[in-house]
Amino acid sequence: MAATEILLAGFGGQGVLFAGKILAYCGLMDSKELSWLPSYGPEMRGGTANCSVCISDEPIGSPLVLTPDILIAMNQPSFDKFVSEVKPGGKVFYDSTLIENECTRGDIEIFAIPSTNLADDNALKGGSNIILLGKVLKETSIFTLDTMKKAIEKVVPPSKAHLIENNFKAIELGMNN
Repeated sequence: MAATEILLAGFGGQGVLFAGKILAYCGLMDSKELSWLPSYGPEMRGGTANCSVCISDEPIGSPLVLTPDILIAMNQPSFDKFVSEVKPGGKVFYDSTLIENECTRGDIEIFAIPSTNLADDNALKGGSNIILLGKVLKETSIFTLDTMKKAIEKVVPPSKAHLIENNFKAIELGMNN
């Protein structure tokens, strides 16, 4: 596998960094080279948050993702800011509950998932980020479902272990939408 550069972006509190951490752990479990670089505004919740994840078979030169292969956008400002930076041939996954797609690029694939609505409708409040990861998993085959489930089990802290099953449901919702 050549290097895959992923950028996740949204507001603080949407689980952008958590989703990025899951992707990083997937890379670890598959014995890949990886970097995980969080970035967020000083106000954290409600401010901007984004996360660069690089996964590769080769050593990674820079952890900063400027031209992602995959963009996961969770709000309109993030979509607007980063969609033009996606590499030709790249893929964009976004929450169509919160984002009105106005992308006219014909050289990328775009996947609109109403992840916030899906999370709310399935009693998975706060699971929009994981639903989007499920869609990424289905459309890219970057990792196996088993690897992602193991990563979720590692990343979810023991105090929130009761939420692991909800995360599994969210992944499957994303894969089926």
